[in-house]
Amino acid sequence: MSELSNVSCYVTEKISVDNIDISEYITTDNLLQNKRGRVLAEKLPTQKVTKFKKDDILIANIRPYLKKIWQADIEGGASSDVLVIRPNDLIDNNFLYYALTQDSFFEYVMKGSKGTKMPRGDKSQIMNFVIPDLDIDEQIKIGKLLKSIDQKIQINNQINQELEAMAKTLYDYWFVQFDFPDQNGKPYKSSGGKMVYHPELKREIPEGWGVEKLSHFLTIKNGKDHKHLQDGKFAVYGSGGIMRTVTDYLYSGESILFPRKGTLNNVMYVNEKFWTVDTMFYSEVNKNNSALYVFYSVKDIDFNKLNTGTGVPSMTSSILYDLSIIVPEDNILEKFNTVVKRNYETIKLNNIQNQELIQLRDWLLPMLMNGQVKVE
Repeated sequence: MSELSNVSCYVTEKISVDNIDISEYITTDNLLQNKRGRVLAEKLPTQKVTKFKKDDILIANIRPYLKKIWQADIEGGASSDVLVIRPNDLIDNNFLYYALTQDSFFEYVMKGSKGTKMPRGDKSQIMNFVIPDLDIDEQIKIGKLLKSIDQKIQINNQINQELEAMAKTLYDYWFVQFDFPDQNGKPYKSSGGKMVYHPELKREIPEGWGVEKLSHFLTIKNGKDHKHLQDGKFAVYGSGGIMRTVTDYLYSGESILFPRKGTLNNVMYVNEKFWTVDTMFYSEVNKNNSALYVFYSVKDIDFNKLNTGTGVPSMTSSILYDLSIIVPEDNILEKFNTVVKRNYETIKLNNIQNQELIQLRDWLLPMLMNGQVKVE
């Protein structure tokens, strides 16, 4: 066994933010919980940042129990609340990364953390974490195996992003440009389809279409606390996505989820048995074939501008109910739903496979690290 300090070091080199793009900036806010990598940052800081290189390991040092960790695949800069750990020549880069993704590592960091509301890891104590001292060839095999699982998960995620982008493009074409297929299969507005001015929207919409409040489509419900539930197979959704899986579900079927607190713009569509936390709204769908259409109708609304909170951004059901939504003809709505739902069925299957791959990876990880299982 070997301490982390023997096989790695903290990176302290600073660079100006002028030397990085926003896509190369890492902060605790754009590292995802539960070892799910990162998303793009929303803005750059003004002060200098810690320079990181490809294969460096970045760990959020605020609230370590959130398990925010990412192995860099680019060069860039990190905020002061992100630890940048660089492996040395005594250890395989991938092997060290997976050694630090173990739950036992984050439990260890929490034991040495300081503070209650916003605990921070103790940098000295972290470097005493014990890493399995395996032969370098065995390290490389383990790293490659676990990396191949993560790469398959990443490919599935990329496919899902493409399918979501295709659905959004179709929505824009049909319901923003109003070039849905007319009776002859030609684009409606571009082919001279009749448009009628709607005073409430202050724009033209296709003849025969209407406008209703969101309450016409959805019934808004409050999420509930999940802390009493044991780990299971049903997803618990928070404003950042899936937080955990539990033994019970709150609702089954198509639903649109709206954050009540915090990150108000992360509206989600789900079609499964699920639970939502008490800082989320979920919804029952009132109109057939409308869930995905409504999701794309509200997805790009800047809900932060509708914020009712003074400290923490907040949303109310009455504000949501009052949103105006265009009502297409039923046959157009059905056609859109049929096409886009196929994409989301594929997305759902990819997500199921990803969950299975994550379970396999997390099951193998501790056994590979302690030598119970070897890669042949």
